[in-house]
Amino acid sequence: MKIKVFLIGALLTTFLAISQQTSTEFEKYPVFTECENTEIEQLKSCFHNTLQAFILNNFKTPQIVFDENYTGQMVVFFEVDKEGDFKTLYVDALYQELKDEIERVFEALPKIKPATYNARPTYVQFTMPIQIPLEQGSFEVPVMEQQNQNLAKDNSKEYDEIQNLGYSNKKYESSINIPLSHQEYARFDYYMNQVGNNAHTAQKPYLYKDVNKYFDMHARDTLLFKNKTSWFGKKLWNEHMINFTGKGYWFTIDPGVDLQLGMETDSDFDYTYNNTRLAVVQGGLGEKLNFHAVIYESQGRFANYFNRYAESIAADGGGNPAIIPGFGIAKEFRETAYDYPLATGYLSYSSGEMFNFQFGHGKNFIGDGYRSLFMGDATSPSPYFKINTTFWKLKYTNTWMSLRDVRQEATEDGAFTTKYMATHYLSYNITKRWNIGLFESVLWDNSNDRGFDLNYLNPVIFYRAIEFSTGPRSGNALIGISSKYKFSDSFVAYGQWIIDEFSSGDIFGGEKSWKNKLGYQLGVKYFRPFGINNLFLQFEYNQVRPYTYSHNTIVLNYGHNNQSMAHLWGANFKEIITIARYEKGRFFGSAKLIYGERGFDFNDEEDTFNYGGNIYRDERDRPTDFGIEIGQGNTTTVFHGEFQAGYLLNPSTNFKVYASLIYRDFNPQVNTATEFKDSTTWFNFGLRTDLFNWYYDF
Repeated sequence: MKIKVFLIGALLTTFLAISQQTSTEFEKYPVFTECENTEIEQLKSCFHNTLQAFILNNFKTPQIVFDENYTGQMVVFFEVDKEGDFKTLYVDALYQELKDEIERVFEALPKIKPATYNARPTYVQFTMPIQIPLEQGSFEVPVMEQQNQNLAKDNSKEYDEIQNLGYSNKKYESSINIPLSHQEYARFDYYMNQVGNNAHTAQKPYLYKDVNKYFDMHARDTLLFKNKTSWFGKKLWNEHMINFTGKGYWFTIDPGVDLQLGMETDSDFDYTYNNTRLAVVQGGLGEKLNFHAVIYESQGRFANYFNRYAESIAADGGGNPAIIPGFGIAKEFRETAYDYPLATGYLSYSSGEMFNFQFGHGKNFIGDGYRSLFMGDATSPSPYFKINTTFWKLKYTNTWMSLRDVRQEATEDGAFTTKYMATHYLSYNITKRWNIGLFESVLWDNSNDRGFDLNYLNPVIFYRAIEFSTGPRSGNALIGISSKYKFSDSFVAYGQWIIDEFSSGDIFGGEKSWKNKLGYQLGVKYFRPFGINNLFLQFEYNQVRPYTYSHNTIVLNYGHNNQSMAHLWGANFKEIITIARYEKGRFFGSAKLIYGERGFDFNDEEDTFNYGGNIYRDERDRPTDFGIEIGQGNTTTVFHGEFQAGYLLNPSTNFKVYASLIYRDFNPQVNTATEFKDSTTWFNFGLRTDLFNWYYDF
């Protein structure tokens, strides 16, 4: 009985915080049946009291509140529409059980007489904070929004009446992409690969709303929140810096950084660093349209081997000494460093559960592995238009991209050459355990001034017939097949097979023809091994034969900005990858070991042949047509070990602090001007907003 009296008293206090704007002489409050004979001046309090009484008699505090001794706040945003029906528009609460219970209570409310403005029915909306458990206390200034229905409207106060409806992170239910971060994706990969679900896991990046079907990311992040009451504490540890939610729209704005300070042993300079400042803007307009944009301003100096690679793929033009892998063209900064700005962004529109359309500038990935032989994310961002179609047991992705060849031999009149790429990927869940995927990609250039060839807008897989119909040298097509099998909820096997050239006589002739331009991937993922929650193990093998992804037409290689669109090693390699990832609360750690064999060109006076590793070289410069083997040329063994540990500072923005150690041993058969024996140990400490993958394993 004492508990009941306490709840009544607390709820009476709480409901006084139901918010509204000051009524005018033309407004009339909604009217419960119990209030029909009440004087108009008392309608407001009668509405409050009647609503309080109803909820007191119907609301049942979920058991989890008592079990976990929870103290906090629930905020209900609700409406009384023009017909007098109550509707909950949004609920913010720590527990789903609290959301479900208050929504159940509001669904049981009777229809009442609607509010009126100028004698016409209108809707009114309320934001109602409730302390859990119910107790007396102070509340924020309440707000009620009302749509006036008179024909002659007074908009003089429109600007002042714009209200923030409270902190609610709507991105989790949106069509915004989850940033491509291996550490972030490992947090929910287990739930996406459960036996019996109909998820499609190869097409990345995922949308928040798609992952939300299988894993409550909002609840996960909320559980990590620290108990902070100050504005600064909440923004640093829990929330977006600026979060505005209005009627029919929302947006967040966050500053961010990617600050690294490191040291490479045996380096020519005292320290390495990266200094990136960034700003992230994302939001939604209505229920279907979302947007996301990031602006980066960066300067950096890295380990010697990384700097050498960046300079080896530099764009044509004396003022561009390097291309930072994964970013783009860089200019010189203070003699020994690079300046490399970047902007990415996209619009995302979802039509129901079946279609999602995206137009923007960014990265895409196809596959279930750490690497992809179809489309990877190690290259620079590029303009793209993408359509995802999901229905039944299928997901079909069409992507059109604009790429650049920035080499000197591809530059015309000081302008880089543009080429285009169209890809199709069809994912089919054959059974609750087995998935297969069909892949196709075709590249074409602006030969004969044809520009973007409308032939390639055809969304039907496959393009091979189109390529032949437009001329044998007009395009470069690749096809592939992938597969994934879920042996259990914890053990998944996956693979890819890429075909860049198919001649059955050469492939099965046994003479190791150069036309055998093939590659394959085999991998396994082991979630929660040995019963350890949040531990993830992965093993992967990749190999690609020489000359794969290259072409005899100068720009029709499978690359962009002097980087491969698939595996970052290009071709003529094989590698073994072992990865372990673990997290506990906000702490995380990872270990990655890579051992590989690569074949490089000699590029000296005695040997200028193309041995098939550099996808940008003309494949006609090969030394022979037969006897082609992986690792041919200047055979080089590569070992790369990378270890990282860190702490997630803010789960909403994925802001983290970390320390890393990289050990790399590069051992060619013959030392040349560009490839020579090198051993690197590189320490790093950093603060970063984790929005993309850094790849250091070149």
